[in-house]
Amino acid sequence: MHHEPRSLAGETIGIIAGWGRYPAAVAEAIRRYGGRTAILSIRDHADAELHSLADAYATVGVAELGKAVDFFRRHGARRATMAGKIHKTKLFARGAWIRHLPDWTGLKTFWPHFISRRHDNCDDSLLSAISAAFDAAGVSICPATDFAPELLATEGLLAGRPLSAAEEQDVIFGWRLAKELGRLDIGQTVVVKNRAPMALEAIEGTDECIRRAGRLCPAGGMVVVKVAKPQQDLRFDMPTIGVGTLQSLRAAGARVLAIETGRTILVDAESLTDFASRSGLTVVSFRDAEGLPAVHSAGAAAA
Repeated sequence: MHHEPRSLAGETIGIIAGWGRYPAAVAEAIRRYGGRTAILSIRDHADAELHSLADAYATVGVAELGKAVDFFRRHGARRATMAGKIHKTKLFARGAWIRHLPDWTGLKTFWPHFISRRHDNCDDSLLSAISAAFDAAGVSICPATDFAPELLATEGLLAGRPLSAAEEQDVIFGWRLAKELGRLDIGQTVVVKNRAPMALEAIEGTDECIRRAGRLCPAGGMVVVKVAKPQQDLRFDMPTIGVGTLQSLRAAGARVLAIETGRTILVDAESLTDFASRSGLTVVSFRDAEGLPAVHSAGAAAA
């Protein structure tokens, strides 16, 4: 059971918005709890619908940290959250740094990562550096679930039929692989079949990982496992599932999606479970698949 946040009446919450429906779902929740939203959309990523959910709105390059801090401070947001995916493939594309040219604060923050190479460019390293820059300026980066706890996945069979014995074994196998992949800060998603890895996620993201597995295994029937990293920082990069994820499963011929209870965001849960049921997909949530409790009956995707 999720506990609602205290009333946000009179408070402005900042949102650094990336790609997908997740930022909009967080903004809707903040407004439901009486808060105002100051939304910063990452250039080339965020959805236009965010305009209508923002009390204050601006667009920013991913490395314009000084501009972002000034925007939040100007609109009275002392707490902010990151929601939505940042496509690292876009950041490594030719000419990306012209579109996302760093300002002075961004340059100081990213210098050890991209210029002097003293630090690596894994997600945890970059996001921790960004968060530290905000904290130093008096803007606390918080988990999005502080403001929208109802988006967290609950335990059980969320859609579809119960797992077969073979699928259970694939979930256990995939869970161990995915946790190790996360421990190394490479990715969160693995696709397996008959306890053999078909595809592992890196820079390309979950959807492309799943679709690549479909190209490599045209017979279909795969199991997709997406979990939080063992060292997961709840303030950012939480595993997030939406209808788009399930569209990728269907396109690839995968049958099962296994996720982690309480550490996975379900965006538009009702639409997600609807789509899964209509598409013959099973979505199941575990606290720890290595123990794999029996899951017999469908339940609500989010309480």
